[in-house]
Amino acid sequence: MILLALASLPPQTQAQERREREANSAYAARRAKLAAQIDAPILLWGFTGREESSQNYIFAQEDNFYYLTGHNEEGAGLIILPAQKSAQASAPSSSAASSDIPQEILFLPPKNPSKERWNGIRMSPTDPGIQSRTGFASVQPYPEMRATLERLAKIYPAVYTILPYEKENGGYPHEKAVIDWIHTTIPQINLKDIRPSISELRQIKSPGEIAFLTQAIELSLDAHVAAMRMMQPGLHEYQIAAKMVEVHAMGGSEAEGYAPIVGAGPNSTALHYDKLARKIEDGDIVVLDVGAQYSGYSADITRTIPANGKFTPRQREIYEIVLGAQNAALAAIKPGMDYCQKGSKSVYKIAYDYINSHGKDLHGKSLGQYFIHGLGHNIGLDVHDPGEYCKPLAPGMVVTVEPGIYIPEENLGVRIEDDILITETGYKFLSERLPRNPDEIEKIMAQAAAQRAKDPKKDND
Repeated sequence: MILLALASLPPQTQAQERREREANSAYAARRAKLAAQIDAPILLWGFTGREESSQNYIFAQEDNFYYLTGHNEEGAGLIILPAQKSAQASAPSSSAASSDIPQEILFLPPKNPSKERWNGIRMSPTDPGIQSRTGFASVQPYPEMRATLERLAKIYPAVYTILPYEKENGGYPHEKAVIDWIHTTIPQINLKDIRPSISELRQIKSPGEIAFLTQAIELSLDAHVAAMRMMQPGLHEYQIAAKMVEVHAMGGSEAEGYAPIVGAGPNSTALHYDKLARKIEDGDIVVLDVGAQYSGYSADITRTIPANGKFTPRQREIYEIVLGAQNAALAAIKPGMDYCQKGSKSVYKIAYDYINSHGKDLHGKSLGQYFIHGLGHNIGLDVHDPGEYCKPLAPGMVVTVEPGIYIPEENLGVRIEDDILITETGYKFLSERLPRNPDEIEKIMAQAAAQRAKDPKKDND
């Protein structure tokens, strides 16, 4: 019955597409920008779908490949040739020799009806209208990539690809597999790294990307409000996370941008705590660092709330210092400022100096030592999207602002994290709808507690 149902799917169904994607013209414009910068072909693989073997693995495309193609199915490849003027300047004979090779080619796996019965319909090079659907004038079977690369190696002495390995977000085995395959196919070729050029483009978001990020942020804000309303001693961290994930999914999120972080009491001081095993106790402070993904783009939002709905004096003191540091940083953020840890343009230093000049630990020492991470980072297709801390902020960047204080001795961690869009004159506060003021947080929690007391059987949303 299952196989019959899958076999009856309409031919246009695409099992791996994002909720939404940008117009083909947006991806084509990015490829054109790269083509104008290079003097040799670019070759990229998308993920194969074999990077993970777990049965709960859901395929998601390699970020750089998706950024250039909008294609979210496994086993694809991409070749981009230099723009005409670049090709003529770098290799006078290349233009004539490569005239029969398309400027850009998307390689897709051949049609495989047997596999589709299990995994859903996939795009293939022979689909009617495949060129208009993908935005590529040339769509060829994936196995043809080898022959195309061999032909190009006779014209160009080098090939651009993404060189390994940036370990935080992977690189092994995918990037290594691409390098090994190129070296096996054309051992004599020189390899150049295209990652910096793609990373530079990814830092400035298109209107479509900003729209997807805004939707991811809005879903995240809804989830945080639901968590505030649900929070009470006796629940487990995983129950709060489950409610937030439910809100995301019901709103159209494909997944979380990262593993949800719900850290109560001592776990509030662990930056990337993801075990979600603790029973939340009366008097705990709880860090909620949970962000939705929408159409591949990830939000990154953190709030810190009291488990019982009321900050203790010490919790409020530390919270207000973190909030003051965030507000001080926000007041200074504009194009030209940066996230460097020193210098006259550093908004990190503004936040750090605020924390270090307000409040003390239990031993009378300044609190700067407990601000143990950077002030923020770029977000986009990856929750830690390409970006450099010491590069000036520029219009079109979307970044987090997230000061924090973590004092293990007191089981007290506070982080407040928001997402902003850098504009021509300053910034747009994308997550402003979610309360940061401790009085507002307590009010939301008190109202929810009163509702629970009135109707204990009613769901916590």
